[in-house]
Amino acid sequence: MINPGLNGKVVLITGANNPYGIGAATAKAFAAQGARVFIHFFRPPNAHSGAEGVRGPGLAFYQAQQGKTADEILEAIRQRGEQAAAWEADLSNPENIPKLFDQVEAVFGPVDVLVNNAAAWAGDTFVPSGTEAVMNRFVSTVSAESHDHNFAVNSRAVALMMAEYARRFLRRDATWGRIINVSTDGASAFPGEVSYGASKHAMESYSRAAAIELGPYGITVNVVAPGPVQTGYITPEMEEKLSAEIPLRRVGQPEDVADVIVFLASEQARWVTGQLVYVGGGHVMPL
Repeated sequence: MINPGLNGKVVLITGANNPYGIGAATAKAFAAQGARVFIHFFRPPNAHSGAEGVRGPGLAFYQAQQGKTADEILEAIRQRGEQAAAWEADLSNPENIPKLFDQVEAVFGPVDVLVNNAAAWAGDTFVPSGTEAVMNRFVSTVSAESHDHNFAVNSRAVALMMAEYARRFLRRDATWGRIINVSTDGASAFPGEVSYGASKHAMESYSRAAAIELGPYGITVNVVAPGPVQTGYITPEMEEKLSAEIPLRRVGQPEDVADVIVFLASEQARWVTGQLVYVGGGHVMPL
């Protein structure tokens, strides 16, 4: 029997309130290994506060899930006799990052495993407004606002989260640590979502630098880049089209990604760091 060595570890997962999301699946997967899980979440202003009556999957359904608290995930974990807690905070505000770690430490103690899963999204493009490509109300021409909206959470917050983790890790003379950052397999170039892709690409660079700098202290840092995953937004029509483009002929489920994240935190991945792992059924196969 393989022992991942996660029993009793304190795991902080950001962006884990969507019951259909990667963060929620990751929280449940770590809890199942005996870890004490702390869920961060944030309900964006454009999310629907009530999911009742919103049928999915589709954008409206996805937004409804994003508008939920973490209570549903907490209840699912606690019903199995496992430990979990949660706190809501906007990570685009740098002041909330040390406060988040304070919250975790007050409930469970110092963070052993950090999973940066939270993401912000504002679709944008280099095509001028008024053209057919920018007629979609969810996509605008790239602007300072669209750039900053994506980078504030997807890049800057991740960098600050890793820095805060490292500061507290070294202060307590710890020797075992794990950081797993969640990107996208479109980070190298993401037409129609150019700032989102670029913000994730910057996060991947931060991750590799962190792996080099923090490795001597016993911290591994890796990146998981999911392909199309059904987190509530993929309509049946989209799923049919996407499945035909994926070698394994299906879109991903949140658990597909969660299992890889748990592996990268496990004892079995003790000599794996600075790596970008594509989890997408072969959707992207880099050279």
